[in-house]
Amino acid sequence: MGDATGKRHLILLHGMGATGEVWLPWAPLLERRWPGRWLAPDLAGHGWSPPLDGYSFEALAQRVVDGLGPVRLGPEDRLVLLGHSLGGVVALALAARQRGLPVDAVVGLGIKAVWSPAELAKSAELAARPVTWFATRDEAARRYLRVSGLAGLFASDHPVVEAGLRREDGRWRLAMDPAAFAVGEPRLPVLLAATDVPVLLARGELDPMVTDAQLKELGVPVATLPGLGHNAHVEDPAAVLALLDPYL
Repeated sequence: MGDATGKRHLILLHGMGATGEVWLPWAPLLERRWPGRWLAPDLAGHGWSPPLDGYSFEALAQRVVDGLGPVRLGPEDRLVLLGHSLGGVVALALAARQRGLPVDAVVGLGIKAVWSPAELAKSAELAARPVTWFATRDEAARRYLRVSGLAGLFASDHPVVEAGLRREDGRWRLAMDPAAFAVGEPRLPVLLAATDVPVLLARGELDPMVTDAQLKELGVPVATLPGLGHNAHVEDPAAVLALLDPYL
C-alpha cells in the first residue's frame, strides 16, 4: 500500500490466475505519481485470498469490499478502480450504485467482452479439474506463467511468479483455486447499466481477447494502447497509469 496522505484511493485488481503482486512493478511509479493510498488485493481464490464456495463477479467484489475494512474510508475519501481482465469486471461490480461505495471512476483493461460456447465450456472444464501438483518449482512456475498469461513477461524467479506458487510437503501448486474459472461470462451491458460512475474501457492494440469494435458497442469511452497486448499493465505500466491522469 502506498502513502496515506491523499483522499483518493487507487484499487488495482488483477486478472484470472494472477495475484495482487502482478502490480509490484508499478510501486515506484505510483510512489511518484499517485497522490493517495493504493492497494492491490488478491481476488478470492487467488494468492493468499481464501477460495469461495461458488464464484460470481458479485462474490469476488464482496471479498474486495471485506478487505477494505482496515482502510477506514472517511467521508471525504474516494476510490478509483483499475482492473485488468477479470479484475476489470470485478471493478464494475464494485461500482454498482446499490453498493454505495464512493467510487469516482472505473478503468477496465483487457476485459473479454464476447465469449463463445466453446470458450465457456473450456472454462467450465478447467474449473472442474482438481489441483495439479508439480514435483519441481520450475514446472509449477512454467504453468503459472501460462495460466496467468504472463509467459514472456516475467522470469520464473521473479517475485511476481513466487507469489503465484505454493509449496506443500515438498510439492508445488499454483496459488489459485481452479474453481475460479467457473465465474462465467460477464454481462457487461447489465454491469454498465447498474453504475452511475464514469467508466473507461481500455485494451492493448494487440490484445487477441477483445476488439475495439466489441468495446465500442458497449457505449462507454474506449482507449486503445498502441503496440501493447492483453497484459498492457505489465508491458508498459506508465502507459496504463496515464489512463488515470484525470484522477491524479
